[in-house]
Amino acid sequence: MLRARAVRLLWRLLAIVLLVLGMVGVLLPIVPTVPFLLAAAWAAARGWPALEQWLLDHPTYGGFIRQWRTAGAVPRRAKWAASLMMLISSVALLATSVPVGVKIGVPLVMGLVAIWLWSRPEQ
Repeated sequence: MLRARAVRLLWRLLAIVLLVLGMVGVLLPIVPTVPFLLAAAWAAARGWPALEQWLLDHPTYGGFIRQWRTAGAVPRRAKWAASLMMLISSVALLATSVPVGVKIGVPLVMGLVAIWLWSRPEQ
C-alpha cells in the first residue's frame, strides 16, 4: 500500500513538472507546449485522473491531446510551426561557437524529428 502511494505520488510529480514545462512553453515560443502537455496527460493518467480529465477538457489544448491519443494526429499548423522553429534554431546554432559536431548533429536530429512529424496523420 505504501509502495502504491509512492508510485502514485511520483506519477503526480512527473505530471506537475511536465505541466509546468508546458506552461513555460505558452510564455516562451522557443519551448514547445503541446508535447509537454501530451506527456503530462500521459503521466496524469497513471496517477492523477482528475488532472488528466482537466487536460482532456481544456478548451485550448484538450483537442490536441484527444487527437494524439485517438489517431496519433498532429494538426498541419502545428507541423509548420514546429518545422519553422527547428529551422530557425538550426540557423541560429550556426552562428554560435559550439563544436562542429553539435552544429551538424543537432540539425540532423531536428531534421529526423521533422520527417517523423510530417509522417503523422492530420486531423
